[in-house]
Amino acid sequence: MTDAWHQPLRHIRGAELTGDTSQTTGMTRLEAVSGKTVGSSKIWMGETHVGPGTNSGDHHHGEAETAIYVRSGHPVFVFADGDAEIRLETEPGDYIFVPPYVPHREENPADEPAVVIISRSSQEGIVVNLPSLWAPVEVPPQPGA
Repeated sequence: MTDAWHQPLRHIRGAELTGDTSQTTGMTRLEAVSGKTVGSSKIWMGETHVGPGTNSGDHHHGEAETAIYVRSGHPVFVFADGDAEIRLETEPGDYIFVPPYVPHREENPADEPAVVIISRSSQEGIVVNLPSLWAPVEVPPQPGA
């Protein structure tokens, strides 16, 4: 029997990414590291492609924290702050943090594709599509709250 400290590393080649994950209109999510692909229990990682002149639908990622690295293009990340719509314009090399349950969307107003690398604090790619950034989101009570 193999003990927990002597498990093999897993190598996922770029050509092996799978689109077998939740999708949002205007985007293609590709899964690399997940419970399904490598048996991870605490992290999900992959990449998202947003075509030129498109945007995702409004959505959130449930209880997962999401970290985003902009690999190429100039995507815009949009969220609501009160009655205002806030737009974060990015460029390659930038990072974005999306807290749990926060409604947002990605846009790509440019005429070139955008590719972002995503890591989440969940082994699965949680995506909850919403009708708007202001749609009510059910957040389960936190233990001890």
